[in-house]
Amino acid sequence: MDPDRLKKRLTEAVDSFPDRRILVVGDIMLDQFVWGEVSRISPEAPVPVVEVEKESFLLGGAANVANNLRSLGSRPALAGIIGQDSFGEKIVGLCRKQGIITRATVKDTGRPTTLKTRIVARGQQVVRVDREEVKALDRRIASKLKKRLGEAIPESEAVVISDYNKGVVCREIMDIVVGQAREKSIPSLIDPKPVNAPLYKGATVITPNEKEAKALSSLAIGDKNELEKAASRIACLLDLEIVLITRGTEGMTLWQRGKGLFTIPTMAREVFDVTGAGDTVISLMALGLATGLSPCESAFLANLAAGIVVGKVGTATVNRQELALAIKRTPLESIVQ
Repeated sequence: MDPDRLKKRLTEAVDSFPDRRILVVGDIMLDQFVWGEVSRISPEAPVPVVEVEKESFLLGGAANVANNLRSLGSRPALAGIIGQDSFGEKIVGLCRKQGIITRATVKDTGRPTTLKTRIVARGQQVVRVDREEVKALDRRIASKLKKRLGEAIPESEAVVISDYNKGVVCREIMDIVVGQAREKSIPSLIDPKPVNAPLYKGATVITPNEKEAKALSSLAIGDKNELEKAASRIACLLDLEIVLITRGTEGMTLWQRGKGLFTIPTMAREVFDVTGAGDTVISLMALGLATGLSPCESAFLANLAAGIVVGKVGTATVNRQELALAIKRTPLESIVQ
């Protein structure tokens, strides 16, 4: 593709993000950060005593994908389960503040809201405390979620499934999500957990990292030929059209049915933190496809966004202004075939 034409198409796509409606389905979490200082070791055990100075709450899991989409100006809707507790209310409040639609989010009195608490002292994470209950969905809750999904999917231009293996991504839910999306020609994109691979059959796109791709394909990945074999096998096993493998400093590898492999080198200038980069990649792939970009063009856009995010510290997002500037400044001539 001509580099100038590619830049024009990417820029036009980014300009149209505010009109896009993306549904995010998956495991909703709340990230709590407790910030403090260590001044001594506890006399009770050889552990540091952290004197708390402040705390903050951020949307996590599937909710962070929705937050990424909202930071890019689109209109995301979030579907999943939260507990009927204060942390669940905190998630709803944060979503409302950000402009994320939560009509398809269901409260479950039988499980707590998943909370990840990270205690940070002097810029270093001291410990993480997880409060969660991993179990199958209650039949009544699953039925309520299915009903809301049935209403939300037809209003969407793409569906992202964010799987953290906490119980929401199950056969009952995936049948309606992938089935309805396929029936209505809406792209469905999976951020996978290899243990749940059979549930992803029939989706449009899967975005594993290299480790997950090895697990999904049961193949070693070393050179380009092995990479293509792994991607092809994943697509064959799960009846997928597109496999996008994120490879850290090696960039991304896109496989498309009938077109084979295409490698996109990393766009990152400096890497400070890869936290949340996967959420950024799948968000941009979904938005790209929803705006009419080709899978290859969408992957270019996702790669540019990931390059911005890993240059920030902490769970970060990218906005349209940053992305537009990156498109303008990046010399695409060397990577366009």
